[in-house]
Amino acid sequence: MTDFGTLYEAKRSTAEDLAARVESGWLIGMDAAVAGAPCILEALAKRAGKDELKGVRIQTLLDVYPYPFYADNSLFGKLTGEAWFSGGGARKAVNAGFADTIPNYYRDCPGLIRKGEDYDLFIASVSPMDKHGYFSLGATCSYSPAMLEKAKRVFLEVNDRQPRAVCGGQIHISQVDGFVETSYTLPVLPPTKQDAISQQIGGLIAERIQDGSCIQLGIGAIPDAVGAALTAKHDLGIHTEMFTDSMVELIQCGAVNNSKKQIHRGQSVTTFAFGSQRIYDYIDDNPGIAILPVDYVNDPNVICQNDNMISINAALEVDLWGQVCAESVGTKHMSGTGGQVDYVRGATQSRGGKSFIAFSSTTKNDTISKIKSTLTPGAVVTTSKNDVDYIVTEFGVAHLRGESLASRARQLIAIAHPNFRDELTFEAKKRGILI
Repeated sequence: MTDFGTLYEAKRSTAEDLAARVESGWLIGMDAAVAGAPCILEALAKRAGKDELKGVRIQTLLDVYPYPFYADNSLFGKLTGEAWFSGGGARKAVNAGFADTIPNYYRDCPGLIRKGEDYDLFIASVSPMDKHGYFSLGATCSYSPAMLEKAKRVFLEVNDRQPRAVCGGQIHISQVDGFVETSYTLPVLPPTKQDAISQQIGGLIAERIQDGSCIQLGIGAIPDAVGAALTAKHDLGIHTEMFTDSMVELIQCGAVNNSKKQIHRGQSVTTFAFGSQRIYDYIDDNPGIAILPVDYVNDPNVICQNDNMISINAALEVDLWGQVCAESVGTKHMSGTGGQVDYVRGATQSRGGKSFIAFSSTTKNDTISKIKSTLTPGAVVTTSKNDVDYIVTEFGVAHLRGESLASRARQLIAIAHPNFRDELTFEAKKRGILI
């Protein structure tokens, strides 16, 4: 019988010693959000700052730690970040020209990883080892299994604050090349501001969601407002990319019990969790939360197996065709496609399902309309005109799927801010859209 304790002691190290084993030219991978390994990366940055490393590439997704290579352009070419989906640090670095981004549908990441080049190193934050020699991947399991398959080495940060997900990813001590013991609070997502517009939009969507529906909520004030508006519903289920605070609230108030789902009945399904400490505490040792790989969780053919699937996501702007931009402001990079398209398609293929793209009608103190005749030059199309279903602003709901261009334009103009409706109507007539 293997003595896991002896193996554990043999592989225990320090962040500095692990960083010293990294060589120039390596490709390093890690998973989303709180799966990151900030102590190891800080030690790597110190080496790079002393010109001991060059050509190291580090892939991230939704960076929530202040990674040095996204903050310090002097590390470019030594440690260079590549974002599958950008958080705040990656966004600034990409726009400043010293980091890169990888266009993708979130569901495709594991497949792209398996088909791509090998990783010299996979790093992760995990919960402490159990008596069987397993570390839990904690709050994230989106593409870790794929990276583990492709990685030549595995370094871990064993963090006693990382939740133990009993229905989630695991790494065995025998797979690990070295680890450091740590204890730091996981990053939290600041609470969103619930203003009157968000609440109005949340109410418009909630009244179109029936009891027994299965929900996915994105990031932001409006998805959170939808969650708050659903507390009076019954028998809801959760199948979502990101597990959020509003979902914990819906479970604990009894609105969600997952009793009507067609798959994973009795469980809330997600691929990663990010929010307040309340979320991490709720996940810990909870068999009611299944944290599974994203190529399964975000597969539209899996999502649609739940009847009455409801998807709620945000956008930065929409044009009169119904093209949705959710990842750039003109040419300025903001985030990435993420799982929006995965859930738009999954929800619209579901029996009784609906997909909502929701946003306030204006920005910059009502001086710029988010519903536009044409998208801002350089804007990235996230959800195509052929996939879009419902568009919602504080002024109402437009149902675009299956509608003609003229019908789409009329509906979108009707839910635009009144200050811009005449201008949008003029442009639509000028272009021959309104007939």
